[in-house]
Amino acid sequence: MDMIERGLTFVPPAQRVAGTARLACDKDGDRTRLRRLYQDGSAKIRMPAVSADPLEAVLINTAGGLTGGDRLGWEVDVGAGASATITTQACEKVYRAASDRAEVQVKLTVGAGGRIAWLPQETIVFDRSAFARRLDLELAAGAEALVLEATVFGRLAMGERAAHGNFHDRWRVSQEGALVHAEDFRIGPAIAAILGRSAVAGGGIAMATVLMISPQVEALLDPARDIIGGQGDASVWSVKKSGKLLARLFAEDGYQLRKRLVPLVELLNGRAGLPKLWSL
Repeated sequence: MDMIERGLTFVPPAQRVAGTARLACDKDGDRTRLRRLYQDGSAKIRMPAVSADPLEAVLINTAGGLTGGDRLGWEVDVGAGASATITTQACEKVYRAASDRAEVQVKLTVGAGGRIAWLPQETIVFDRSAFARRLDLELAAGAEALVLEATVFGRLAMGERAAHGNFHDRWRVSQEGALVHAEDFRIGPAIAAILGRSAVAGGGIAMATVLMISPQVEALLDPARDIIGGQGDASVWSVKKSGKLLARLFAEDGYQLRKRLVPLVELLNGRAGLPKLWSL
């Protein structure tokens, strides 16, 4: 007796996104150059032509988004004295999940005196989605880092709002083997209700965390606060033989958030400025 005769409907198993990409670069003379590149599944990396450091890499998820059960992994190894800026081709979209959750693993390592700028474009979270991201960053002595993750819960221009779902972002940052920054941000299942609280985002749907590890952070604190304005703040600490600047921003929508992220990244990223794909 086949499935139709039994009155049942056969649902084929859903295809899941699976991708891993690894990039390694080293200092070669006066330039940072690619040492190794590995790509598998939906994870791709492209490198625009640049005339000077830093090396710039663009991460691409060819699946066009993530949903429950999808898995992506990104690894970047910046050698001693080398410099790299990592961004994404577009905003990553996290769609409604029928089951399970989408997961992204990010592993970054920077050698002595090297520098990485991890500057992906925003993650857009859809209603009823489930998402978990883990970012691990290991810095050697004298290494510097600029790390950004921005999230938009819905698209107001499309009449969409992420009312419900689950979102988890976990960061662990170490320098010379010592933990210098750790955080776990969780929101859900009533996302809109939580964002509506005055102590969270006051009804805004866009937020960002910016972390900088560098001896230069103290001089950048006041200019950063001027850019951030009243919707967020920044603080500075001494860590190991370096410094740490941590900034939080929130806004009513993604456009208003990016209007402040663009000048903030330009300030903190120094002469490297914005990745080529970033714009308003």
